[in-house]
Amino acid sequence: MTENPNANANGDERNGNAVPAPRDTGGEVIRVRKGMFGANNGGDTSGYGGLIRTVTLPGAASRPYGGWFDEVADELEGALEEQDLLPANAIEKTVVDRDELTFHIAREHLVQVARTLRDDPALRFELCTGVSGVHFLGDKGRELHAVYHLRSLTHGRIIRLEVSAPDSDPHIPSLVAVYPTNDWHEREAYDFFGLIFDGHPALTRIMMPDDWQGFPQRKDYPLGGIAVEYKGAQIPAPDQRRSYS
Repeated sequence: MTENPNANANGDERNGNAVPAPRDTGGEVIRVRKGMFGANNGGDTSGYGGLIRTVTLPGAASRPYGGWFDEVADELEGALEEQDLLPANAIEKTVVDRDELTFHIAREHLVQVARTLRDDPALRFELCTGVSGVHFLGDKGRELHAVYHLRSLTHGRIIRLEVSAPDSDPHIPSLVAVYPTNDWHEREAYDFFGLIFDGHPALTRIMMPDDWQGFPQRKDYPLGGIAVEYKGAQIPAPDQRRSYS
């Protein structure tokens, strides 16, 4: 029987009208924001200049995780051991938050972990629905994050993988060879966040012009004051356009 993907780890149906519970105080504080939008280089006209908030990442969960989460974690760890890879070297931490299971993976082991999740019969996460880039200014040494959303059509389950890299070395292995649908998603994350996916077949900008300076969705990207001009732009003939394959 296929499990209901709308059920939480305890098997209960999620209430679509429910407000998420606050995170535990044991999370990892990476930044303190002042004001509504975190602006710190100009006047705050929002009326919330005195607001102070902490940016907290959820901490590692402890066993038992609940429901099928333990089954997936056990199977993944066992499958990695069979490949002579210590799970502790590949899985930096396991997080259960908002009824979601996330494995934080060391970037050098990302491809092997993803292939294991895809191919192991007890896991069978056949589909990656994309990769999301995230920039945490206060997460020193791992400012850039890539979050992969994996779905098992066989077992009706959804998990996430998260990988981090420093601003000074924004390289992450490409997963296009494992999940071909990541081709354009990785290009978008590169275009907007500057994440470099090593091994991607054609890592070029997808939205911004080729000669654009900077990565617009990073938190330190300047807001406004950027001249945007496309004077003299020409569209090349079809047989002269850049190939993406």
